Amino acid sequence: MAVHRVTRILPYTPAQLADLVADVEAYPRFVKWVTAMRVWNRREESPGVSLLDAEAAVGFSFLKERFSTWVRHDRNAPSVEVGLLRGPFRHLKNLWIFHAIPEGTRLEFTIDFAFRSPFLNAALQANFDRAVSSLIGSFEHEAARRYGKPE
Repeated sequence: MAVHRVTRILPYTPAQLADLVADVEAYPRFVKWVTAMRVWNRREESPGVSLLDAEAAVGFSFLKERFSTWVRHDRNAPSVEVGLLRGPFRHLKNLWIFHAIPEGTRLEFTIDFAFRSPFLNAALQANFDRAVSSLIGSFEHEAARRYGKPE
């Protein structure tokens, strides 16, 4: 089991960052290990809150897997929550929360997961900090590309 929390200060608005994280169909263009993404079942839960289901194909050096999640984008909070539908995980949940601050946004990211396979758990645990840092870095670079580099 792995729980990891990351906090970053980024010079973008909470709405910009939440929209970026919720744009899962774009992940194959900027998250290096997401090789494909399929989205279905888009729906509105309530005003400003949308849900969709998504299947990601991921590829690391020795690992190629597919997994499906539900993605809940709350534009009112703003936040993006992700939970497991099916795949190689025993459980998977992540939460992105975006707080407005004078410098832009304080991003709080939490991920909690465990693979069904002890081998995969051990392999990812060894590289988990680096993987999460790389993931957050992918979003920072994409935010700069979409919204302009901070001054």
